[in-house]
Amino acid sequence: MSTLEQVLYSGVQQFNLSLTAAQLNYFDQYRRELIAWNQKVNLTRIIEPQEIVVKHFLDSLSVYPVLSDLPPGFSVIDVGSGAGFPGLPLKIALPELRLTLLESTGKKTAFLRHIIESLNLIGVTVLTARAEEAGRQPAHRGQYDVAVARAVAALPTLAEYTLPLVKVGGRVIVQKGQHPAKEVKEATNAVGVLGGRLKQVLPVAVPGLAAERHLVVIHKHKPTPKQYPRRSGLPAQKPIR
Repeated sequence: MSTLEQVLYSGVQQFNLSLTAAQLNYFDQYRRELIAWNQKVNLTRIIEPQEIVVKHFLDSLSVYPVLSDLPPGFSVIDVGSGAGFPGLPLKIALPELRLTLLESTGKKTAFLRHIIESLNLIGVTVLTARAEEAGRQPAHRGQYDVAVARAVAALPTLAEYTLPLVKVGGRVIVQKGQHPAKEVKEATNAVGVLGGRLKQVLPVAVPGLAAERHLVVIHKHKPTPKQYPRRSGLPAQKPIR
């Protein structure tokens, strides 16, 4: 086992996960392809191998503890997936997971399709669209058990991006850095209007990462009103207050 594989293998144990040799190999391929593609397409500023393992792979997998109560085969939409985080690391670690990667930039979705094909991943869909568009499409509105998002937008805006996509009884998990108390307060009304209820703000320790990390967990308890999400751009320009 290489040093990087050991960092990943040991790190996921803190999240009550275990990786096989094949899964470690998938992560290694993912890392190499990310570095190679990043030379021609701007996918990430994090390109040092160990930083990819810690700041992308382990950080993505830190979401698992708030998913561990769900039955095998639950559905996830990764909103603003970028280069596949946190969705693809979760899929590699949890092969039965049904995953949709939602990303509006075509060059990034081309990379996502390449990785899915390279790793021969089954049960993964790539959607090139804005969240506002997907949230109005019957194929995606109210169809997912979980929506995840990382470093996409402020919480009032993210609530409008994500909650329309989730089933009643489902949940939204937003990854944030330092404790987002101000964002949570500002998003309280938006979350309620969109059919959600703030469940918890959970501090997370990512092995090898000194920076503060938190998970904001929102449960959806009623349908999102038909007028949401609003047209593209409005959730960011004029968040629900």
